[in-house]
Amino acid sequence: MTLAAGSNPNTLAERVSRLNWGIITVMVALALIGVLMHFSVSSGAWTDMPLTHGIRFAVVMMMVLIAATILDPRFWLAIAYPLYAGALLLLILVEVAGETRMGATRWLALGPVSLQPSEFMKIGIVLALARYYHQLDPRRTGALLSILPPFLMIIAPVALIMHQPDLGTALLIVFAGIAVMFLAGLSWWIVGGGVVLGAAGAFFAYNYVLHGYQRDRVNVFLGLADDPLGAGYHVLQSKIAIGSAGLFGRGYLQGTQSQLDFLPEKHTDFIFTMIVEEFGLLGGALVLGLFTALMALAVQVALRARSLFGKLAAAGVAATLACYVFINTAMVIGLVPVVGIPLPMISFGGTAMLTIMVGFAIVLSIDLHRDQHGTRGILW
Repeated sequence: MTLAAGSNPNTLAERVSRLNWGIITVMVALALIGVLMHFSVSSGAWTDMPLTHGIRFAVVMMMVLIAATILDPRFWLAIAYPLYAGALLLLILVEVAGETRMGATRWLALGPVSLQPSEFMKIGIVLALARYYHQLDPRRTGALLSILPPFLMIIAPVALIMHQPDLGTALLIVFAGIAVMFLAGLSWWIVGGGVVLGAAGAFFAYNYVLHGYQRDRVNVFLGLADDPLGAGYHVLQSKIAIGSAGLFGRGYLQGTQSQLDFLPEKHTDFIFTMIVEEFGLLGGALVLGLFTALMALAVQVALRARSLFGKLAAAGVAATLACYVFINTAMVIGLVPVVGIPLPMISFGGTAMLTIMVGFAIVLSIDLHRDQHGTRGILW
């Protein structure tokens, strides 16, 4: 299928005025919360993480606004397969010449720049699957031969990422890919079969794929082992912090577990714990409410888009964000094993922020050109 232009804004001023400022406002609010929490992580110093986090967000947000106003969905449709293929090639290169840090081989060094190709795949898989179903005859959506290509598109990068190892990113790609397939019209019987296959795959991965430290975390989560000073230390300290917070928390800069450094990785994976410890149940609910609003706005964009590509790409970005938030918040309260997933736009680090914000650049572009409709064809 192709994307044919409808009644879309033409001038730059018109495009800026018609941007979805609700999405932008929520993203800014989340980033400001991140700055405040990194100020607390830094014990009241602006010169390190809070300043870096704020500048990084401002720069990326400027790039998002430029991309959203200049590029329309036909651009994202055109680069969907090349982006996926490029990310897959980089993942293969990681296997051959990747850098190993802290026991994981996830990075490629290109001169002075160090890349983590799995981050590109988080967006690449959403766009590639959205394009695949956009061009697929709707009558063939549930056919077995039509399901095989997207299944292989998901499993190939997941296998490479699991080998690095990076269980959290692999799960994100699986969930985002399945979400796009389901929204494209995947039959319930196939979904049920996928659940059974996934359970069998999880059993196989536990016994033959997971590394020792990953298996230890799963054992602690399942109650098969008790290791409060080892694999279970992170979650134990997180539960203590959250359990002592109450409705209003201990106060800004007053969290005992975080300020006294009992809480590990408080600037990345466990920053939600720090938010709840200092601001209580109400603070945690506010953050979750903002993320829910951002997801709802992305879903609204998907519902309003006239092209199938726009619908699936926007919904895929919303699903990716939902996976980030669910895994991170469930991880810090012990509902899922610790897999190293940050909280987008709040946790410190540029990779998760860049991935999600590029996704929302696509969502803003789709919303701005939502009247583009699909017509049958090979390309646009």
